[in-house]
Amino acid sequence: MLKTLLATALVTTTSFSALALELKGHLTQGGLVTGKLENVKSVSLDGKTLKLSDSGDFVFGFGRDAKAKHALTWVDTNGKTHTQDLMITKRDYKIDKITGVAKKYVSPPKEVSARISREAQAIRKARAVNSDLQYFLDPVLKPAQGRISGVYGSQRYFNGEPRRPHFGLDIANKTGSPVYAPISGTVVFADPDLYYSGGTLIIDHGHGVTSTYIHLSKLDVKVGDTISQGDKVAEIGATGRVTGPHLDWRFNWEGERLDPALLMQDKLANKK
Repeated sequence: MLKTLLATALVTTTSFSALALELKGHLTQGGLVTGKLENVKSVSLDGKTLKLSDSGDFVFGFGRDAKAKHALTWVDTNGKTHTQDLMITKRDYKIDKITGVAKKYVSPPKEVSARISREAQAIRKARAVNSDLQYFLDPVLKPAQGRISGVYGSQRYFNGEPRRPHFGLDIANKTGSPVYAPISGTVVFADPDLYYSGGTLIIDHGHGVTSTYIHLSKLDVKVGDTISQGDKVAEIGATGRVTGPHLDWRFNWEGERLDPALLMQDKLANKK
């Protein structure tokens, strides 16, 4: 069993090969990494089995507060086990203080608790999809025009009260501004009115990778629709818990929340 320690800088996209292993992506908190191996039977990260395509492609990611050291293990067709240690970088996060949020959203009334719980469960179910799609291998483009008004990992204070970290990239623009699919996939969730996130859309890109679009004023697609990169899928809005119109854009790999800014190329994903 051979172990090699690998590390990468915070925002540098890396590609390297070792023992027929190829990894591309960001070895950092919030990063997504795609991999390729030939002549293998299985691949796992920290003991968790990864979905493996017929061509040997796989993907994994690291959450906001992921530990520094991880182990990628695979079994080749001869039954031999190999392990490669991965060392990821830690990040510092921004603190945002936001005022003017309606009290019912900072401390929602008890009568809506059942609704909030029901909607959260529906979101988790949608993100639990683990399809054979392989769009996660494609480049990710920018879903909307506008000013970056919020960043991944920031700790938010609503009216002085601390809340959970922010797991999306906020793009501010006027209500009705178009939202384009930054990457192809299949719609697995579409609801115009969730308590916290308002108009919400989730697209599956394969192997546990999903993207989410929040606070939408209009949804142009429905569950089951096949989406191509550059398709108009929605419009920016100010629905749910917001202080102004913007797109809250998120990426997940299974239960890990990823940073869209690390994936995004600076090119608008429309077809013009």
